[in-house]
Amino acid sequence: MKTLFRSFPRAWSCVSASIWLTLSVTPLAAADPHSDTSPAVGPSTPVTLEWIEAQSATLNTNHPALKAARARFDAANSQAAGTRRFADPTVRLGGSVFDERHMMARDEGNLVYGLEQKLPVLGKESAARAQAEAEAGVAGTRVESLFQQLRMDLARTVLDAALADETVRIDTEDLAWIDLAVRTAESRFQSNQGTSVEVLRLQNERTRRVTQLANDRQRAAAARAWVNHALGREPLSEVPAFVLPEIAPSLESTPDLLKRATANGPLLRELDRERRAAAATVESTRRSSRPDLAVGIEGREYAGDAGFRNGTLTLSLNLPWWNRAAYRRDLERDRSRLRAVEQDSADAALSLRNELHHELIEISNARREALASRDELLPRTEQAVTAAMTAWTSNRGLLGDVLDARRMRLETRLGLARAIAEQWTRIHVLSRLCGLTARETLQLTAQAHTHP
Repeated sequence: MKTLFRSFPRAWSCVSASIWLTLSVTPLAAADPHSDTSPAVGPSTPVTLEWIEAQSATLNTNHPALKAARARFDAANSQAAGTRRFADPTVRLGGSVFDERHMMARDEGNLVYGLEQKLPVLGKESAARAQAEAEAGVAGTRVESLFQQLRMDLARTVLDAALADETVRIDTEDLAWIDLAVRTAESRFQSNQGTSVEVLRLQNERTRRVTQLANDRQRAAAARAWVNHALGREPLSEVPAFVLPEIAPSLESTPDLLKRATANGPLLRELDRERRAAAATVESTRRSSRPDLAVGIEGREYAGDAGFRNGTLTLSLNLPWWNRAAYRRDLERDRSRLRAVEQDSADAALSLRNELHHELIEISNARREALASRDELLPRTEQAVTAAMTAWTSNRGLLGDVLDARRMRLETRLGLARAIAEQWTRIHVLSRLCGLTARETLQLTAQAHTHP
């Protein structure tokens, strides 16, 4: 009998190790039914390019900011279409008073009427219309730029929400693992194989994880509210849970990508439109110093018999003698604004190359980190957790080693999720710099890999 009791601890260690290995491969099955491990949200939606494009189409028609930008564009178009080619004619009516001792009223007429019309022959009206049309073009480009910005913001907020949901899933699975470890420690303590310190330590870890899970669920709810904001909806509108996409393929800089960025980049296009508008403003200001040429006709009749007496044809123009210096200052002001826009455009073109290079480097770094976490770090940490747990339940290892291995696994899984979210977020930023969709950006780089 004594021999049987001496062999019991060793037998229990083997049995408990076997039980742990069996339960550890069953995800969430052994979780404490009283622990809060329910999913944070409902069925999950993968974050795919198709989903983002479909939501972007809805955003393009429903977002209030885009509606406001289109209203400004319509106003600019209406202003351009309403620019006067001809000034309104001027009508003059009057009368003359003569000395009663003379017959000049009957001879020359005492009622005077006339009409004067400015002639658009010196280019002031056409320059003003060209300026209004150029400003309408700027408003149209701002609508396109705003849509691309909102599309990028949507992708970024959705990826943030997917990362938050993935964090909740990782927390939930880690909590289930801790629950299993707590029960194992309690069983070891009851069989005199463990200590109360181990039980208390694992219970503290569980309390920390429950608190962290509650916090991460709140962050996930806030992230979904930001998704609604990006879609132009109410903050509490229903949003599905998200699943992070797979690791994206590698991207590299290509001449075609740089060419498309130079041609379609929203900032460069907007600055180019502003440059045209500034040039049109300079031309309009230059022509504003020209005189106004007007032609008029004047008639006279006698009120006594309503008879026509004489008519006069007039040609008039104003002389900008007193305001020459003011006109020169106005022209110099608008030329300085044009130079400023030209320099801004040149600076943006130079910065674009650096931004493209930076985003490509960050995308490559995030992909490298994700691949290392998925293919190397995560399998090793899983093995470390299993080995440490087996050694602890067999009385050949320490609980501290188990917790250290579990923390490494937790950090690796979170690091993998962050790297994937970072890679795709950078891809959408790169796409906006190029004025393309993420699908078009990936197609360009895929063609580069296929045809080097």
